[in-house]
Amino acid sequence: MEFNRNLYLNRLIAGMDSPLIKVVTGIRRSGKSYLLFTLFTRYLKEKGVPEDHIVKIALDDLENIELREKMALYKHIKGKITDSEKYYVLLDEIQYVPGFEDVLNSLLHIENVDTYVTGSNSKFLSSDIITEFRGRSDEIRVQPLSFSEYYEGLGGDKAERLDEYMRFGGLPIVAMMTDSEKKISYLREVGEKIYLSDLMQRHNVKNPVEFAALLDILASGIGTLTNPQKLANTFKSVSNVAISASTISRYLDYFTDSFLVSRTRRYDVKGRKYISTPAKYYFSDVGLRNARINFRQVEPTHIMENVIYNELCSRGFQVDVGVVEVYDKNASGNSIRKQLEVDFVVNKGYERYYIQSAYSYFDEDKKAQETASLRNIPDSFERIIIVGNRMKQYRDENGYRIISLMDFLLNGVQ
Repeated sequence: MEFNRNLYLNRLIAGMDSPLIKVVTGIRRSGKSYLLFTLFTRYLKEKGVPEDHIVKIALDDLENIELREKMALYKHIKGKITDSEKYYVLLDEIQYVPGFEDVLNSLLHIENVDTYVTGSNSKFLSSDIITEFRGRSDEIRVQPLSFSEYYEGLGGDKAERLDEYMRFGGLPIVAMMTDSEKKISYLREVGEKIYLSDLMQRHNVKNPVEFAALLDILASGIGTLTNPQKLANTFKSVSNVAISASTISRYLDYFTDSFLVSRTRRYDVKGRKYISTPAKYYFSDVGLRNARINFRQVEPTHIMENVIYNELCSRGFQVDVGVVEVYDKNASGNSIRKQLEVDFVVNKGYERYYIQSAYSYFDEDKKAQETASLRNIPDSFERIIIVGNRMKQYRDENGYRIISLMDFLLNGVQ
C-alpha cells in the first residue's frame, strides 16, 4: 500500500538545485522519511540521476552509528563526491548528530551538492531549525494524510472512510492498520511517549502534571477561543492549581513549535488588523487529539472544524479566525457592539475566501446563525459554507457557495 504525497513531492521538486537546504518538517510520524527516501529518491532515479550521486544516510540506523559524529559525517559525504556532477544528499533523522548545524553549513559551500534533511525529535521539529538557517533554507511542512490522500490509498466506501478519518486521523502508519483497537493503542502510546514525554524532556518541564493537563484542555476545546489568562483561571477554578499565565503561554509555545497543535490568530475583517488575543488551537492530527481524551468527546462539529483547518493548511492557505464587528439594539433600544465570528479567513496570494463550518445546516435558525457574519463582511470575496450533509454543491439565495465536507476534502474550494 502506498499513499500519494504528490503535494509535498512537487514542493521538493520545485526546490531542486536551489542554493538552499531543503528542510522537511512536520509532526512526527507524518511520513517525512518516506517522502524523502522513497518518493523523492524514486523521482531522482527516474530523472536519470545515477544511484551513486544520491547520498542517502538514515542516521537512526545502527549501521550508521559512527556517522553520528559531525566530522565523521561530513568526511563521509565529502568522500562520496568524486566528480563535478550534481549530488543529492539526503539526511534522515539529522538530530542524531550533535552540532549537525555545522555539517549543513559546510555542505552549503559545496557547489554541486543539493542537501535535504529531515528530523523527528522535538528539537529538530521545532522552529529552531528554521531560525538557525533563516535565509539559507527552504521549509517543506509535511502534514498527516489529507482525506483525499487517505481515500486514494485505501478506497472503499467514502462515507465509511471519512468516519474512520475523523476518528483515527491521518498518520500513515495508523491508516494502514485494519484493527480499530490497534489504532487506538498506537495513538495513545505515541501521543504519550513520543510527543508529550519528548517535549517535557527537551524543555525540562517542572510541572509535568499541569503540562499534560493543559494539552487535555486544548484537546477538549478544539476550535474554542482562549488565552493564557483564561487557561490559568481554568486551572485555578477546576483543579485549584495556581499556574501563571506566563508559564501557560510558554507551554503553548512548546506545543505549537513542535507542530503538535497550531495556533490561529483572530483577524478583524472590517478593521483589517490582527487581534492578539484570544486565539484558537487545532490539532495537527485529529486521531492524536481523540486519543488524548480517550476517544470520549468525538463530536463531529468540532472535529469537522479541525479537519477543515488542516485541509486548508495542507493546500497552502494562510488561515485566520475572522471577526466582524456589528452594532445592534438591545431590549432597551440602546445600541450595542457585537462581534460575529467567521470560522476561517483564508488567503493565498490574491485569493481570499470566507469559510464557515456548519455540520448541520438545514435548520433555519442555524442558517441565520452561520450567515450573520458573512452578510456583514464589506467586500466581495467569496463566502463558502461547508456542511456535514452529503449533497451536491449549490449557491443559496445570498450567493454563498454551499459545499459538503466530502466534496471540499476531495476537491477543495475551486
